[in-house]
Amino acid sequence: MESKFAISEYHNVAEIYTKIDALLAQPIRSVKSEKMKEYLNYFESKCQKSKVMTDEAKNYIPGGVQHNLAFNHPFPLVFAKAEGAYLHDLDGNKYIDFLQAGGPTVLGSNYPLVKEKVKTLLDECGPVTGLFHEYEMKIAEFICKRFASVDKFRMLGSGTEGVMAAIRVARLATGKKKIIKLGGAYHGWSDQMVYGMRIPRTGRFEAHGIPKNCSKHTQEAYPNKIKAIERLLKRNKLRGGPAAIIVEPVGPESGTRPIDFDYNKKIRELCDKHGALLIFDEVVTAFRIGVSGAQGYYNIIPDLTVFGKVVAGGYPSAGGLGGKDEHMAYLTAGLGGTKKKAMVGGTLAANPLSSAAGYYSLVEIEKQNACEKAGRAGDRLTKGLQSLIEKYDLPFVAYNQGSICHLETAGTMFIDVNMAKPWTIPAALKEIKARKHMMEEMGAAYMAEGLVTLAGSRMYTSLADTDEIIDEALIRFERVFKNIEGVG
Repeated sequence: MESKFAISEYHNVAEIYTKIDALLAQPIRSVKSEKMKEYLNYFESKCQKSKVMTDEAKNYIPGGVQHNLAFNHPFPLVFAKAEGAYLHDLDGNKYIDFLQAGGPTVLGSNYPLVKEKVKTLLDECGPVTGLFHEYEMKIAEFICKRFASVDKFRMLGSGTEGVMAAIRVARLATGKKKIIKLGGAYHGWSDQMVYGMRIPRTGRFEAHGIPKNCSKHTQEAYPNKIKAIERLLKRNKLRGGPAAIIVEPVGPESGTRPIDFDYNKKIRELCDKHGALLIFDEVVTAFRIGVSGAQGYYNIIPDLTVFGKVVAGGYPSAGGLGGKDEHMAYLTAGLGGTKKKAMVGGTLAANPLSSAAGYYSLVEIEKQNACEKAGRAGDRLTKGLQSLIEKYDLPFVAYNQGSICHLETAGTMFIDVNMAKPWTIPAALKEIKARKHMMEEMGAAYMAEGLVTLAGSRMYTSLADTDEIIDEALIRFERVFKNIEGVG
């Protein structure tokens, strides 16, 4: 196992779930109403240009933004500048950036060396040719040499596309159809994967506009319960057999639901026993947990690895699939190959811009030991939040997988929704709605204090996060915490 991973100490999973249960057992602890009014006034008084633009955008964009991450309460802010650990909005306000584009900018935003390399490429080649370019080979070679599970790498346009390709390959390789995922995990928005998203046991709850047959062969098992997977595998023997199990190696929703350290090993053993492929969705964890991914940290060899986000270094068209020769042969491009092919495509996949940006980002991540350094920043942030939670006697829960940090103040995604018991659903949905609103308010409070987070509950640290930046962030978090209902 490599020594330079983002995770310095594995969290106590049982303790985290005990604290989450305690959080859910308490009434919602929101920001005090008078203070919340002050925070909301920040947006009205300090972010007027953003409000004008996003109000106008509603005339042309559904909901006013093009990406789910861009929405925040009470209205989206327009960001005009990104550098290192900071973002600047259209009104000139400066923020500490713990969103980091949703995770891919492990080096920090707009890393100078990568930017200069991209500028040179644009001058010489332009962003896309539709034909082969040296950097699509260079990035593939770099990945193959650092992931023991990857003999070949096929670059695609997104993590969603990578998952789609992985499932097609798994079905071709095994001749079987069933795909098992962990409840609550996110594997993109393809029809078959909009199943059991965010909250376990919700099945097709969010599958609006998707025919039932599209998820006919998709199944979910409760996370961190190995016997739940084993039962499905045994049952599948009578129903056509399992093609694959797909997991986020640190746990569903980028580790929001953490897993025991040996959980992936047990799944690997079950896949071998039942003839299923193991797919690691490393869209978030590849080159964030380590240069050999989460699989390097856990010392597990999956059959297929889905890549995304970081493989373009924060530039667009970031995704792909890697695996052993025997499986990747199904993705042979052009007229070559001797096997049936899994249909994949994308005119802009592996374009020179994305490939070059990704290649130089990955080289620099390794050179600067960015995974470990970003992980230490995540440790400092998490330990600081834990101290603040204890200081103000709050029921909140903070934990991290290196540079992937979680701050649960509402526990929204941990509400038990059991579609098999429909009479329990109305009460669960009511609780989810209330806790989701509380999350939105917390996110707004953080933003008003100059902290950009993912939905007020997840944060990504980067190489750019110095001790001084983390300590400043903790001062801002404390200003929110001391104004929670019941404090003082």
